[in-house]
Amino acid sequence: MSNSQLLARARAVGEVAQAHSAEGESLRRLPAPVVAALRDAELLRMGVPAAYRGPEVDPVTMLACMEDVARADGAAGWCTMIATTTSSLSMFLPPEWAGPIFSDPAVITGGVFAPNGRATDEGDHWRVDGRWMWGSGTQHCQWIVGGAMADDGSQHVMFFPAEDVTFHDTWHTHGLRGTGSLDFSVEGAKVPKGRSVIPASGARYVDSPLAAFPNFTLLAIGVAAVTLGIGRRAIDEILALGVDKRPQFSQRTIAQMGTNQSDLARAEARLSAARAYLFDEVGQAWQAVLAGQHVDVDRRARMRLAGAHAAETAAAVVDTAYTMAGGTSVFEASALQRCLRDVHVATQHIMVAPRLYETMGKHLFGLPIESSMI
Repeated sequence: MSNSQLLARARAVGEVAQAHSAEGESLRRLPAPVVAALRDAELLRMGVPAAYRGPEVDPVTMLACMEDVARADGAAGWCTMIATTTSSLSMFLPPEWAGPIFSDPAVITGGVFAPNGRATDEGDHWRVDGRWMWGSGTQHCQWIVGGAMADDGSQHVMFFPAEDVTFHDTWHTHGLRGTGSLDFSVEGAKVPKGRSVIPASGARYVDSPLAAFPNFTLLAIGVAAVTLGIGRRAIDEILALGVDKRPQFSQRTIAQMGTNQSDLARAEARLSAARAYLFDEVGQAWQAVLAGQHVDVDRRARMRLAGAHAAETAAAVVDTAYTMAGGTSVFEASALQRCLRDVHVATQHIMVAPRLYETMGKHLFGLPIESSMI
């Protein structure tokens, strides 16, 4: 499948997601037709290598697909990002374990890397107990991952079949409601050693360029891509609204007001520049991978900085569009209020949190940083 074909699929799925966005808000998870459309388009397994019958999509195209889906519906874009980054773990599993899970195009994976579980070594398997927050999209997954700490202090990511997992109705939020990012837990789950991975080790079983791309960076830039899509949707909405709406006591439409014209132009410039910065850094890193080079800490840090900047900028652009729309944007019928809620939940993610700027600043000054999660 070519990149252009995959992007066309993302836009087509976006139409389905947009049509069901209100239903997703009500259900607090993705509606079944949206899940089916994403699954059939293979947008939930873009990180699965060709060795396991996956699409093995390059990171730049991944971001563009996530952005396009999020432009239609932030929750669908978010679940696309989570499933895709989880699917990249396929490259860390031994082939005899990865194949049965990831070779089936109908299988969806998701979960949480954070080591909130406890893993006890019982010979050929782990016994795992734990509870994880932020289980985006896990209710439509066949395999769910959860990070766990072993007795020796090593951190693993465990693959659980959905039947081993208990879901907890905790996802009552003001934004990204349709992601179904509730808590999930396991109790005494037995996980064969071959179905656990140590992403921080960097040990991969697949020889491909995608396997050489840093997976934690992929998560961070994926979050950023979702916010860019939400930001673009906000501009779409204000452009459509501005032509006809006349604010109260005004003879001019939103589009005819000089202040709005300036604000819109600045918002467009900021969003486009932030997108270009992110895609340029990711593109450079990908070209380095294709040339057989290692993606070092400096390249990873540059991508992380671009991602944090993109998320921060997208949120500011949404704020501008929301304010410009006036009273119209406060109603649930307005997509702008959903953009506002969704983007401000997305920017709370640790991978794009404002405190990242301090770490990036240290790196720019040449000071040592903890780089394992960069």
